[in-house]
Amino acid sequence: MKRYILLSTVCLVLWNCTGRKDVQNQDSLKMIRQVDFSHVKITDNFWSPRLDKHVSATLPVCINQIENQTGRMQNFVNAAIGKGEHSGIFFDDSDVYKALEGIAYSLINNPNPELERKADEWIDKIAAAQQEDGYINTYYTLTGLENRWTNMDKHEMYCAGHMIEAAVAYYQATGKRKLLDVSIRMADHMISLFGPDKRHWVPGHEEIELALVKLYRITKEQKYLDFAYWLLEERGHGYGSKGNEGEWDPFYYQDAVPVRDLESISGHAVRCMYLYCGMADVAALKHDTAYIAAMDRLWDDVVLRNMYVTGGIGSSKNNEGFTDDYDLPNLEAYCETCASVGMVYWNQRMNQFTGDSKYIDVLERSMYNGALAGVSLSGDRFFYVNPLESKGDHHRQEWYGCACCPSQISRFLPSVGNYIYGISVNALWVNLFIGNTTQLAIDGNDVILKQETNYPWDGLVKFSIASNLPLNKELRIRIPGWCKSYSLSINDKDIYAPIEKGYAVISNWKSGDIISLNMDMPVEKVAADPRVKQNVGKQAVQRGPLVYCLEEIDNKKDFDRSKLTTSTHFKVQQRTEFLGGITTIQAVTENQQLLFLPYYAWDNREAGKMKVWIDYQE
Repeated sequence: MKRYILLSTVCLVLWNCTGRKDVQNQDSLKMIRQVDFSHVKITDNFWSPRLDKHVSATLPVCINQIENQTGRMQNFVNAAIGKGEHSGIFFDDSDVYKALEGIAYSLINNPNPELERKADEWIDKIAAAQQEDGYINTYYTLTGLENRWTNMDKHEMYCAGHMIEAAVAYYQATGKRKLLDVSIRMADHMISLFGPDKRHWVPGHEEIELALVKLYRITKEQKYLDFAYWLLEERGHGYGSKGNEGEWDPFYYQDAVPVRDLESISGHAVRCMYLYCGMADVAALKHDTAYIAAMDRLWDDVVLRNMYVTGGIGSSKNNEGFTDDYDLPNLEAYCETCASVGMVYWNQRMNQFTGDSKYIDVLERSMYNGALAGVSLSGDRFFYVNPLESKGDHHRQEWYGCACCPSQISRFLPSVGNYIYGISVNALWVNLFIGNTTQLAIDGNDVILKQETNYPWDGLVKFSIASNLPLNKELRIRIPGWCKSYSLSINDKDIYAPIEKGYAVISNWKSGDIISLNMDMPVEKVAADPRVKQNVGKQAVQRGPLVYCLEEIDNKKDFDRSKLTTSTHFKVQQRTEFLGGITTIQAVTENQQLLFLPYYAWDNREAGKMKVWIDYQE
């Protein structure tokens, strides 16, 4: 079946709640409220091994690199005593904070006294490096505090934002507030310098905006939300280029127009994602309809004209971001892992505001392909760049000089449970199909949700919901955009459910029912939008949420002349011992056989060529 792949349509944004309290106690009852992963115990055969590797491999690699192989932690030690050199890049503090956030998330569902002691040790060193006025940034502390707040692209607020996110996460995981207090003092320091009737400031790398909203939610201090809003409003008025000692390209830094007037994505991809998340968070709380309209336009531009089939974004190495619409090269694709994770963050917020499943379709595409490819099956090697074609010279590494992607993966993986369920006044929402058991309180009821599935290899999903009292809520189950045929049943009896914004709406269910969704999962050949000149005459292969690719190691005879045709047929095989257990696809034509494997699993064996887009012959 032939489909065009630069996805479709429009709309809008937000909410991001964390914590272990009754989900009824949130800022707004009008939105879909995310069920925080602290309530969710993942039990399936796809994600559970990855979460195990996160604990046994990913976090240890990050800790070892931060403590022993690089000077990231030593920078804090040096800053605390006020002497010694700063090593690494000026924003390396952020890697410590992101890894610490990953530790906190791991502790929530997997208590580990040794890991908690390690986190406390780090936090002690971080706190000791804070200045009396609340400022904390090891680069400027060690290279000259007189130069702080002179260059908007030196990531001072970016690092502060990641510290705030780590502090909130660790407080929620352990109840310990030492790092939270450090973050509050830094936030207050920034507010003392910048704001209405004070200095202008445009953060060169966005992140602080969404972090301040998290700080507002945990402290209930209005000034943090107001400061986030002020920082967003600073953009597009010339303050970056006029008041900054560094070079300043307003398009690269999302500073060319006020954010409420944005129509198209530009510049650095990860910065854009963090900006849009911050806009979404603030818009939800400030009820700013202009922000909502802007993100409506931006989502359309990103997904329809600037997104890869893998859900990755950012086509250019030159600016780690965007060039022209429909310019999506394969060999030179940038598709930074951090940007794919950012697509998950942003689209989840979009869905919470609208209840439209198209945002979860994009989230799922980015998560299973663009983001998951960023870490090896062994959990200890990482991609920074995720091309859609390789000549055999692109491989994961244990670490990078700029290590934002390994530390990003370390905090993303343990939080995937965030994206499975949502709750609104009238409904329970099922967004992703991941085996789990979830316990939470809804409207005073103790509720247990259970999901069983072999997704993404199989389209059968079974749900059961047990509640001590009737919930009086609809069950809304997402029907993915890739799914063309499915059936629904309750207790093995087929039912009909109307579809609203991509969700099957089930009203007549009760506690203890077994609700089954069975989705056909055929292999599909997909074509790019004809305006993507790099993919004219080519097709890609996908099955369910997974994009597939060819690796030379499996197709040595036919790789360079591989071709799909109208007569190509596919054989699907579940291989439980191959690459951690995957479903492969064999493409068979009259003169050729090709073996496809999921894109996320490439480069886990010997070096070789790879490609997603395959020549196609009518």
